Amino acid sequence: MAGLWVVAEPGPDGGLARISAEAATLVRELATSAGKDAIGIVVAPDPGPAAAELATYLPVVWAVTEPAAAENAWSAVAAGHVAALVGADEPDAVFVGAGADGRDLAGAVSAMTGLGVLVNATAVTWTDQGPAVEMNVFGGKLITTSGFTAGRGIVTVRPNVTTAAPASSAGRVEPRTTAVTRTLPAVRVVDRVSEANAAAPIEEARIIVSGGRGVGSTEGFALVREIAEVLGGAVGASRAAVDSGWIPYSQQIGQTGKIVKPELYLALGISGAIQHKVGMRTSGAIVAVNRDVDAPIADFADLFVVGDLFEVGAALVERLRARSG
Repeated sequence: MAGLWVVAEPGPDGGLARISAEAATLVRELATSAGKDAIGIVVAPDPGPAAAELATYLPVVWAVTEPAAAENAWSAVAAGHVAALVGADEPDAVFVGAGADGRDLAGAVSAMTGLGVLVNATAVTWTDQGPAVEMNVFGGKLITTSGFTAGRGIVTVRPNVTTAAPASSAGRVEPRTTAVTRTLPAVRVVDRVSEANAAAPIEEARIIVSGGRGVGSTEGFALVREIAEVLGGAVGASRAAVDSGWIPYSQQIGQTGKIVKPELYLALGISGAIQHKVGMRTSGAIVAVNRDVDAPIADFADLFVVGDLFEVGAALVERLRARSG
């Protein structure tokens, strides 16, 4: 069956990963404008929960049961099923979230099917030649629009470029079996580690307080964490702070870190270089504190405070605690 497909990633709890809900929303809207069918695919040991959730975004969801996905890397197991479906039904395009698993799956399916891949899409439109995929290149300095020479291919969708929105009515889930002809070596999962964060995972947080080179040290991040705690938000960081060893890589925001879209982004001691801007520029409101009046972040912040981040931050904590008290 031709159409636009979304391969969804199951979350750690068996439900639908947020990045897949965002990709499904983008594809549903694209399919409507293109006059195409929108179809979701879930491959999991128990695809039911994720498929049911995906059906709130798409009219049709195929649920493929694969027990091996319980103990092995999802992308390596799912790729064979997706490649088999692509070979049988020849979709117009296949979409997947541009997370670690999604990128692995896209590469594997490309190798199995010969389809090309366009990565980190920030927007997609439909043309007579197929999908036109917008991407940021050179650290976000340029925006390009690319298509497939054959008109068909695989697109990975960057997280937080679309807001997940359920459809007006729920779709249906259909069990599906596949004739897998090509498989990848099993990659056994020997351990899973959940990292404790702030009020929410950084990609999903409504409020993020980030520190940069100006924070100065590991101890300096105590203030960043305190502000995030008072606001009920998550802690982020620039690459400079991560490279200095002051905070784990898992909290890095930017071109080589996480892409976030909070309602409020508070940047403390962050200059706002293009590599960092790429990761947070779609935030609802951007507030920055920096001693350098010429810091690049002043050009795109909604509110730019010139001052010492520790003085401003301490005053902010005091006001917030007084208000909550």
